[in-house]
Amino acid sequence: MPTLTAPEPTATTSAKKPFIRRHLLDHSQRIRHAVQIAFLALNAWLGLEFYLWVRYYETNGRGFYIDRPAGIEGWLPIAGLMNLKYFLSTHHVSAIHPAAMVLLVIFLISSWLLKKSFCSWLCPVGTASEYLWHLGQQLFHRSLILPRWLDIPLRSLKYILLAFFVYVVATLSADGLHQFLLAPFGIIADVKMLNFFRHMSLIGIAVILTLVLLSLMIQNVWCRFLCPYGALMGLVSILSPVKIRRDEAACIDCNKCTHACPSHLPVAQLVTIRSAECTGCLSCIAICPAENALNFAFLPRQTPNVQLAADISPAVQSLAISTIRWHNRALQPRTVVLILAILFFGLITAARITHHWQTNLPRSVYQQLVPHADDYTH
Repeated sequence: MPTLTAPEPTATTSAKKPFIRRHLLDHSQRIRHAVQIAFLALNAWLGLEFYLWVRYYETNGRGFYIDRPAGIEGWLPIAGLMNLKYFLSTHHVSAIHPAAMVLLVIFLISSWLLKKSFCSWLCPVGTASEYLWHLGQQLFHRSLILPRWLDIPLRSLKYILLAFFVYVVATLSADGLHQFLLAPFGIIADVKMLNFFRHMSLIGIAVILTLVLLSLMIQNVWCRFLCPYGALMGLVSILSPVKIRRDEAACIDCNKCTHACPSHLPVAQLVTIRSAECTGCLSCIAICPAENALNFAFLPRQTPNVQLAADISPAVQSLAISTIRWHNRALQPRTVVLILAILFFGLITAARITHHWQTNLPRSVYQQLVPHADDYTH
């Protein structure tokens, strides 16, 4: 049973405020890291398959043939955005890179349901960025926190980039999108993406190394300041019915949640975290010492009408009512994983069944285009 106790005195905590100490270990971060590693491994496998597929055509069919992995189109967010615009305009799924649209829709729905969970649970770039700043903390024993006057303008960069891409796609007609996707550049956009990393210029190498070095010193540099994909997920996540919610009665004002938030949100000062920067990583919940002070939950129910013994102190009554109000309203980490798995595998299976997953083009087309991918421009 949870025990009523008082926290150790801190600069922001009343030494006499009673609270119910959490009696179960929090496994949210262990579960989240396991999902991150699994998704990173999946992307590595897809990348290897795609590389072998490209090499087959580059060597004129010499070697072992492997089917093109449609999942690689998750790395084509612009193609996904184009296909989504084309679908909304024509109610038809494009035959070129349909998986890009399917995966974009999956990640948008996950962001609507579970905040920006794609960024903190699934995104390989987000995973790499997170591990880089953890490594930086071990090397330098701290992370740099930019002043607010600099942080806010830098955070706006990803929304500016998103606005640019959305504007470009929005101004194209359905016929224009169709013609672009059917052009050689559109067909082998994934091959050109691979070649960018395979044949990276000195400028590209310098940019990547700069981002890596900055990621060691500043938390989530790419995700926080530059990623337009994350900006899109963040805007959608504002509409999410599930949010980090703080129960003021159970909270002991220790500020540990604020310090743990990788997005630098003032969790301890808010009742509901509505920010587009919240990734649903549950780091704040993991570190919270008070039972039910923080939850990843739907709108809390109205306070129930419960009868408690008359000799129970008002503080204990408040905590008891708070515990009842939050009971079964919070999403547990395993529930988050289950929802993500149902979305991911369910919609991909539906796309496969309806033949809206693979880009089905004759091998002769790829044999003509793939070896000369770098010659095509849009």
